[in-house]
Formats: sequence, C-alpha cells, structure tokens
Amino acid sequence: MNALREACKVAVQTLTGVDALIRPGVSTEEINRFVHEDTLRRGARPAPLNYHGFPKSVCTSINEVVCHGIPKAEDVLQPGDIINVDVTSILGGFHGDTSVTFYVGDPSPEAKHVTEVSRHSLQLGIAQVREGARLGDIGAAIQEFAEAQACSVVRAFVGHGIGRVFHEPPQVSHVGRAGSGMRLKAGMCFTIEPMINIGTHEVEVLDDDWTAVTLDGELSAQFEHTLVVTKKGCEVLTRRPGPLSRSDRFPGMFA
Repeated sequence: MNALREACKVAVQTLTGVDALIRPGVSTEEINRFVHEDTLRRGARPAPLNYHGFPKSVCTSINEVVCHGIPKAEDVLQPGDIINVDVTSILGGFHGDTSVTFYVGDPSPEAKHVTEVSRHSLQLGIAQVREGARLGDIGAAIQEFAEAQACSVVRAFVGHGIGRVFHEPPQVSHVGRAGSGMRLKAGMCFTIEPMINIGTHEVEVLDDDWTAVTLDGELSAQFEHTLVVTKKGCEVLTRRPGPLSRSDRFPGMFA
C-alpha cells in the first residue's frame, strides 16, 4: 500500500504544479510538456503516454470535452474556459490517478455550476465508501445530487480499479441504485471520477478515437481521486495538501 501511496503522491504533486500554468494564452501542449517533464523529474513515468496508442502524457479536456482530450499546440486556453487535467503517474510499478477541473479566468454561471456540481458529486461518492457498502451506493449518491441540480451524469465512462494495472475491475459507475452491486471490502483500491454535464449525458468520440465530447456541445466537468477502502470509510490517496488557486475558488458552494 505504501508504494501506491507514493505513486499517488507524485500524481498530486504534478497536478498541483499545473495550477500555476492555467491562464489565457497557454496551450494544452505546454501543459503536456510540463506534466511529462515534472513526472520524470520525480522518478515516475506518465501512464497515459502510449497507453493503447494515446500520444501524450496527460489528458486535457476543455469545455465540451468530457474526457481523454489530446494536448495540442493549437488548443490555446481562452478566458472563461474550463479545463480538466487528468494526471496518472507510474512509480514503483503502481499507478496514481487524479484530475481537477480548472477555471481559466472568470467562469460563466454555467461553467461554475457544472464544475462545482462535479466537485461535490465526487465528495458525495467518496462519503459512501466503507467496508460493507455497495458499489451502487456511490453511483446513487452522485446521480441523485447531480440530477437535482439540473445536470446529467455521463454513463459511458466510469471509475475503475487501480494498482499495478492502470484500469482493472471493479468498474465504478457514477449512476446507480443504492444497495446494489458488489460489496466493498477493506483494501480495495479504485477511482471515483464523475463526469457531469450541463445538458445530455450522451457523448460521442471524435475521429481521433480518443476525444469524447458532449453530444449536444454543452459544458462538462470532472474531478477524480484514487482511494482505498477501509473498515470505517476510506483513505483518499490523492488528497491535495491545500487549495488550488485556479480550481478551488468556490469552497462550500454545495456544502
């Protein structure tokens, strides 16, 4: 478990470093370059690079991009954008996986809403985790809250088991029915990473075979943590030591 903790610590440190880069005029390729170099500097490897052919070291998903956005020099951040940066580091054979949606300048009411709904959805999902709970409890809590806020929850992509393997069972859906699904046991490690949309939950994958966008072109936001189940709850292995200036700007909006 200590090896997994260390891998998660590296991912958190790199993602924290991204915070200083987020501003209008920065390209997603610049973010990719930073993540790649910072990960190597910490003695780790970026897991996305060449994973099933993914060409970059980080996923950068702007506005209507739900997930798996490919960094490009021509994708330049604009005032009012939101961008999810998804970092996964491999250290000592273990994977640490975490993501944050950042604000680029001042968000629109819609951008602020979907981002903060996603942030709180993750918190609610984590709150369900303990030995003896069911996987469905996580999805049910997220779905109930997000839909009550007039948002939708993406079904096509889910959280996942993680450790020596990047993606492994169980699949952690962000919709569900309380009391259903696999019973959680202490020691299980997985991610929770709700993708929340302003409009429809439906998505489509672009011709690059990676970039997933909302079907209606509306905004999407995501937050992700890697955690381990304990007897009384869980340990969030990718918890950040402090706030991020370009993300944690509206604390307690749904507290």
